[in-house]
Amino acid sequence: MQAAANPAAPTAASAAAPAAPDPGALLAWYDRHRRRLPWRAAPGRRQDPYRVFLSEIMLQQTTVVTVAPYYENFLRRWPTVAALAAAPLEEVLSAWAGLGYYARARNLHACAKAVVERHGGEFPSEEAALLELPGIGPYTAAAIAAIAFERRAAPVDGNWERVVSRLFAVEESLPKARARLRALALTLPPKVRHGDFAQAMMDLGATICTPRKPACALCPWQGPCAARAGGVPERYPLKATKAARPTRQGVAFLAVRADGAVLVRSRPPKGLLGGMSEVPSTPWEPGGVTHLVAHAPVKASWTVLNATVTHVFSHFALELQLWRAELPAGQPAPAGHRWVAPQGFDAEAFPSVMRKVLAHASPNLAR
Repeated sequence: MQAAANPAAPTAASAAAPAAPDPGALLAWYDRHRRRLPWRAAPGRRQDPYRVFLSEIMLQQTTVVTVAPYYENFLRRWPTVAALAAAPLEEVLSAWAGLGYYARARNLHACAKAVVERHGGEFPSEEAALLELPGIGPYTAAAIAAIAFERRAAPVDGNWERVVSRLFAVEESLPKARARLRALALTLPPKVRHGDFAQAMMDLGATICTPRKPACALCPWQGPCAARAGGVPERYPLKATKAARPTRQGVAFLAVRADGAVLVRSRPPKGLLGGMSEVPSTPWEPGGVTHLVAHAPVKASWTVLNATVTHVFSHFALELQLWRAELPAGQPAPAGHRWVAPQGFDAEAFPSVMRKVLAHASPNLAR
């Protein structure tokens, strides 16, 4: 009688199925090679849940090098979750400016307020309770539970996905493979040192099991890796073909007073760049919009600058043509707008695309 197939068995071509990965081997490797990161506690020290939460939100779709100075600045300004909850949202958005994916900043603030209001300023330790907080999804809940509270959890990020897909040579492509990868990931954690194991998986993916040219010879799991046994580790994880990123166009209106102040407004609180500060513009549409002057914030003599600002968002690319108008120092701001002097720019929550626009207002206006 034919034996039943093991759903966790590797599918890479090999003479025999590799042995199961030994979590102890990964932990031993981690003890020797762990990365020193600003949010990571020293060996043997308990992790602060707030620091884990802050770093994990910031690290979503952003590199460690980019996040580090933002993380340290946030901790200086708001060293506890209660301090962050008490901060005005505008200040949080301003401190976040340049880090991208601005919904994370709004969720960060909303989550801090919820922790204070619902849990007395203490993060819950269970994944289910963490998932009830705003802005915390399955990955972040598992990361906080494992790293801060030593719960047995699998915070499956891109590094985990890559390691697991290679260990088991998973032939299903992302994103459909995520449920299977998570199920396989949950078979890996040991009975102890759950926080260290979670971070060891992250470090393994970031430094050894990299997307291109993985250093298999240095990997503590080279023996049980089905992808390596098949000779094709770079093939995994399989990814579905991405659709082409569409392009949208618009016009940004640089209204500059004689005293150097620039006309700005705040975006709606919900949606793309919600609550952030911006130079007034037309809607951003494929092919642009018509009747451009109708979208100008004030009646003025507008000059079309020989410059276009380009910026890439996660789902589309943006091209902004720049129009500029010179206005008298006493010009009042129209409803819903405000004048901001260059020395006040740092207090505004300008996203990166608007910093690019402001650089064309005057050579010395934007950082």
